[in-house]
Amino acid sequence: MTIPIDFPFAPRPPAEAVEHLRRLMADRPMTKVTMPYGGDVWIVHRNRAARQMLSDRRFVREPFRTGEREVPFFVPFPDFLRTTLQFEDPPQHTRLRKLVQKAISPRRVRDMRDSAAAFANELIDGMIARGGVRNLVAEYAVPLPIEMLSSLLGVPSSDREKFERWSSSTLSVAGKSEQEIAADMGELAAYMTDLIAKRRAEPRDDLLSSLAHAHERDETLTDAEILPIAFLLIVGGFDNTANFLTTGVLSLLRSDEQRELFLTDPDALAPTAAEEVLRHGNFMMGGPVGGGGGLVPFVATEDVIIDGQLIAAGEAVSMDSGAANHDPDVVPDPGRFDITRTDNPHLMLSYGMHHCLGAPLARMELQVGMAEIFKRLPQLRLAGEPVVRHDVLTQPMTDLPVTW
Repeated sequence: MTIPIDFPFAPRPPAEAVEHLRRLMADRPMTKVTMPYGGDVWIVHRNRAARQMLSDRRFVREPFRTGEREVPFFVPFPDFLRTTLQFEDPPQHTRLRKLVQKAISPRRVRDMRDSAAAFANELIDGMIARGGVRNLVAEYAVPLPIEMLSSLLGVPSSDREKFERWSSSTLSVAGKSEQEIAADMGELAAYMTDLIAKRRAEPRDDLLSSLAHAHERDETLTDAEILPIAFLLIVGGFDNTANFLTTGVLSLLRSDEQRELFLTDPDALAPTAAEEVLRHGNFMMGGPVGGGGGLVPFVATEDVIIDGQLIAAGEAVSMDSGAANHDPDVVPDPGRFDITRTDNPHLMLSYGMHHCLGAPLARMELQVGMAEIFKRLPQLRLAGEPVVRHDVLTQPMTDLPVTW
């Protein structure tokens, strides 16, 4: 008798989850799942099949952006996110992304690295001064990306406090009501619109100035185009990066072997360690791991065959990054947490034209954040169990109690 290989599957020990994913990918490239919201969606498991799907322009997001279709997801998808760049399709997506990539250049991110390290050490100084048990999420992992994105966007120092209050409302860890979030989003939108106008009149060396004065042929970005870009960077730049950083620190605290290795040269190992955290970090958090979710889905504009499976026109499709990041066909020994892994084709930041726009910034902050905390506090250790919220979009850690 053949035992069915379930997907979704209930949480189980990480090693068992990795083995279940291996059997799942050996059995089929994808599974059709009925989501709690938005109906059915194909979830692609295999790494190469996911890359094929993410590179195929016959998969679009317009029906979700226009509201014609509800986004198939495990929680209600926030309306304001559907107005951002990630829901645009070519040619508009191509045009906007090209202009934004010019503004978030590798040079700009490199120039920010020293200031990121300096601010990380300011935060660590504060933790040391307060002593005792500290919440690494609230005191380190969240403030670091907020400060960096404030600087990148060009928010004046005098406005940082209110900007951070409004922007933090988008964080899953904020725990605010829908009404409070809506009020903060309205104030943030008004503030950003005013700041864009100021940067049009008097440009500075920041992202909003670059976007306000970006040219493609004879076109410039309108305020209505810049604002959703800024919002996407705020949401992705704060919440996701904070989650990656807390997961990275916890992953090293859970592995004596890898932590001791990391401590031998944090700066040199930070780049490969960060990629391994993105690939495997959630499996190192100490709790059971389940399977069932995917990234933001697409809709097929025509019948498409991916890895032998027909996705019919009008059907939704998404990528299962948990499986794709543990595909033994592309990741040797996928269940091992190895911070020296150099060939690491994970898809945590997506792929193709929808590859995370802020990936260079997120990677830099993750590398700096992990390196600085362990350089300053090599005896860092857990002082309790982490707290994770499972009822919101990004399922963030809200408390990571540490001491040293």
